[in-house]
Amino acid sequence: MGEQKVSIVKDNRILQRFTKHLINDVEALDYMIENEWFENDKVRIGAEQEMCIVDKTTFKPLPINMDLIKAMGSPDFVETELAKFNLEINLEPKTFAGDCFSALEKEIRQRILFIQGHADKVNAQIILTGILPTLRKYDLEMHNLTPVKRYRALMEAINSQLLKDAYELKITGIDEMNIRHSSPLLEACNTSFQVHLQVNPSNFVQLYNIAQVITAPIMAVAANSPIVFGKRLWHESRIALFQQSLDTRGSNEHLRERSARVYFGNDWIRNSILDIYKEDISRFRVLISGDQEEDAIQLIKEGKVPKLRALQIHNSTVYRWNRPCYGISENGKPHLRIENRVLAAGPTIADEVANSALWLGAIMDYAHSYDDITQFITFPEARDNFIKAARYGIDTKFTWLNDKKISAIELLRDEVIPKARKGLERMNVKQEDIDNYMGLIEKRTEKHTTGARWMLRAYNDLIETIPRDEAATVLTSSIIRNQSQSLPIHEWKPPTAKDLKIYRPSKIKVDEFMTTDLLTAQQEDIIDLVAEMMNWKKIRYLPVENPKGELIGLVTLRMILRHFLKMRKMKSTKTFLVKDLMLTDVATVSPDDSITHAMRLMNDRKFGCLPVVKERDLVGIITEHDFLRISGRLIDRLEDEEVEGENNL
Repeated sequence: MGEQKVSIVKDNRILQRFTKHLINDVEALDYMIENEWFENDKVRIGAEQEMCIVDKTTFKPLPINMDLIKAMGSPDFVETELAKFNLEINLEPKTFAGDCFSALEKEIRQRILFIQGHADKVNAQIILTGILPTLRKYDLEMHNLTPVKRYRALMEAINSQLLKDAYELKITGIDEMNIRHSSPLLEACNTSFQVHLQVNPSNFVQLYNIAQVITAPIMAVAANSPIVFGKRLWHESRIALFQQSLDTRGSNEHLRERSARVYFGNDWIRNSILDIYKEDISRFRVLISGDQEEDAIQLIKEGKVPKLRALQIHNSTVYRWNRPCYGISENGKPHLRIENRVLAAGPTIADEVANSALWLGAIMDYAHSYDDITQFITFPEARDNFIKAARYGIDTKFTWLNDKKISAIELLRDEVIPKARKGLERMNVKQEDIDNYMGLIEKRTEKHTTGARWMLRAYNDLIETIPRDEAATVLTSSIIRNQSQSLPIHEWKPPTAKDLKIYRPSKIKVDEFMTTDLLTAQQEDIIDLVAEMMNWKKIRYLPVENPKGELIGLVTLRMILRHFLKMRKMKSTKTFLVKDLMLTDVATVSPDDSITHAMRLMNDRKFGCLPVVKERDLVGIITEHDFLRISGRLIDRLEDEEVEGENNL
């Protein structure tokens, strides 16, 4: 967030004072730009590495970030993130030249090894991935919010702006996700590798607009976040998920437009970085204020460089995918940066650095070729490319410069990668680094492989034979194994269920095994229809719900058979309704209950199914068939372990 000491704005006088500081910061920034206060003799790059912490045995999120930082001795380069199962490391800024990329990779590797050394002591594992496959909706409840004042203030402030009953996720890919959530902590699903490029005020407009244009093809070849809560969604689902997790807007009958706080932008910038800051201040309400105040105008008068605290705080609550940043270098001079927030963490450190080199190199060469790239592509086309790349990844077809229609593979191979090579050469990056990292991107395009495509193919194959929770666990363990071997994504082999040596289903929740694609009846339906539905679909249990989707009963196949036998004996032609037969005293479980609890309840009640209910709403069903699958997989694993043991004798 940049500024640590912040509070939610609860008093109008505090809001008014903070707003004045915000306006003063804009005026001070304008003055510094006009009077050339900014550092302009160096170009630096930087990065921030986010990561997840998982249990080494279950591969589920492990909420121990505060304990881990304390055990490490609270190193300066490690920071907490929003959720307790995330960490972030800040990398040292590097001059954009020479071996900057291999040095960046080395630094990331050393710091992660340092963290992993301490994580090993508590059976924890660090993993780099855009969205953790084993992450559950339950993990995003407020009990997993990192206990830091600024995070609590941000959550409360966003909640105060909510214009609807809950936060909603509606994303459609191979599967469909349509869920509600009580807090904006859903944002913590996202784990990224954020890249910074220092730019001069004089060419900020040119470079920022270029960054907006080329982000789409870079994201297409870097996509690494296709699975959310067991659902196969977008290749880079972080884009939709992040926007929707912080989207406080409600629907209405009118055509009024409101922007989400997470967004690509509404137009090109034309004059300076101030275009962005003025737009965001005008469009988005102040959420939090700083506990420390600064009179930027007075500091300017004294010839001192202000920190622009108010502007930085507000900027930290508006999430542009290419975000402007202001900072002060070690020499005391202010500088400007473009922060790319699009790149996902993983699949490996080398892949991440290659993605950043592609983005940075491409910016430099496009800047050499195009003084004003906005003359060759419209903003709606650039924004459309961005959304399509998030959805389809390397399978995207773009509308490119001069209205050219081109596939992601062709665009990367024939234009973006060659231009990135030239851009890196212009910055005097070592040829060895250029060949190494651009070679990784070239292999990806040649093999049509990204982290997202690897995950989707692997997950598709796994769920054909094993439950989704086990498939997600296998996937996660395979990612960790490949990362530990430092294999770039194009060399990863597909995992199999046997790759996972230990699997503990007793630790999982009902919502990870329940069936959510439900057939249901209503109490006024005729029994004949219900009987046919159960016969057609080969099911033994049919929940009964009211028009609001609330569970009110259950019909079983055995019950219907008894009914028709009785009618046959009586030679009755009377029409019966569901309400005449259904059970109304139905045992249920919650999505957050454990599988162990569900199994015990089903055994105690001597019943073959349990409807899953949350706040009276029917959300799924779990049957004896689901438990047979779990038991069958455990038996298979035990047999595999016995065979492996005999082979080792």
